[in-house]
Amino acid sequence: MKTILITAPGSGSGKTTVTLGIIRALMNSGLDVCSYKTGPDYIDRAFLEKASRKCAGNLDMHLQGKKGMYWSLAMASSEYCVIEGAMGYFDGIGNTYENSSYDIARTLGIDSVLIYSPRGEMFSAIPKIKGMAEFGASGIKGVIFNNITEKHYNMLKAAIEQHTSLKVLGYIPKLEKAEFKSRHLGLVQSIEIEDIEEKIDRVAEEVLKNVDIHELTKLMKDIELPEVPKVRKRNIRTAIAWDSAFSFYYAENIRLLEMACQVVYFSPLKDKAIPECDLLYLGGGYPEVFKEALTGNQSMRSSIKEYSEKGGYIYAECGGFMYLNSLIDSSPMVGIFNGESRMSKGLQRFGYIDMELLEDCMLGSKGDRITAHEFHKSTTGITDKPVFSISKTMGDAKWQCGYIYKNAYGGYPHVNFLGNIKMFDNILDSIEGSKKQ
Repeated sequence: MKTILITAPGSGSGKTTVTLGIIRALMNSGLDVCSYKTGPDYIDRAFLEKASRKCAGNLDMHLQGKKGMYWSLAMASSEYCVIEGAMGYFDGIGNTYENSSYDIARTLGIDSVLIYSPRGEMFSAIPKIKGMAEFGASGIKGVIFNNITEKHYNMLKAAIEQHTSLKVLGYIPKLEKAEFKSRHLGLVQSIEIEDIEEKIDRVAEEVLKNVDIHELTKLMKDIELPEVPKVRKRNIRTAIAWDSAFSFYYAENIRLLEMACQVVYFSPLKDKAIPECDLLYLGGGYPEVFKEALTGNQSMRSSIKEYSEKGGYIYAECGGFMYLNSLIDSSPMVGIFNGESRMSKGLQRFGYIDMELLEDCMLGSKGDRITAHEFHKSTTGITDKPVFSISKTMGDAKWQCGYIYKNAYGGYPHVNFLGNIKMFDNILDSIEGSKKQ
């Protein structure tokens, strides 16, 4: 697989927009392209899926491990792969470059292209770019300037070529009609943007017009990938919630479930009841944005509550967990867990975490360790005993979270099953065991 990573000095550089244009431009040039996002981000990854018109994945050493990253890439079958880096190139866990785009790129042995948006600067951009390209084992080999005029670009191009060995691949002018709006967790979801195809095509046109796609593909290194991990096929039917309120899932989790189980999808917003299943998977999303519609669909809420009371297995993360509580900001929800989720102005939890199970349950055995991530702007007052002891990765903060009611689990942490295969198997083993009784 020929692979390149698209990065930037920091967030807000237009990296996602340019990456979408590059992916679509490569496709329009007749290439078979897949896409990935470094880090735990769901929203940008969904935009990448729109651009490539195929499933996109995440690459994250903390959540997946080195082996898991290679497995994730092996799950794609494309000849070319474009990876969008998270945040700034060197921004990792805490004030380090561990698990940064830089760290992931050098671990995978791939090169990077820097998206640079000049802000009130001329020649000062040159030493900044040169420093990023020459720091440590940096794999930055090319640069694309963003949000600049052709005149400004030509001046910077000449200076970059004089003072660095980087390939100057081209530029993207300011495209106001192709900008994407933001919400409190990042960009507005791709499924909520009616003209997203037009926006992506608009950027792709500029890429084909002003960026040397041939030179970019020459920078793409061919990496060898292992076989996809073998997953035992099971007689389990999994129902996954999927709509505007619930769409934050790791593609790797869904792929593993599709390999192991029969998978069906449903909408808590629109459907009257859950489909027949052995496992109900409620991922993250924006239930607080759609709380009136979720509350109004009383038959769906009742069907989930009844399923749980009968011993049905439920795995709910973050937004899905909020939905299983009694209330979200005074709006009635499912009520499996006796608590109210309240939205706050600022982030409550953000970043990577390390978890330890406090008791035996459907997720595993007491003492099992699990890597995860939290990102939410709500609190939930539940007095039940938590199942996880949690520590902030590279930090001092400690807390507890995760709750079990009968065979329903709900909690804020997001887990990538590729890095926690044991937990994945434990859930399915528990379901199989219950079906034999």
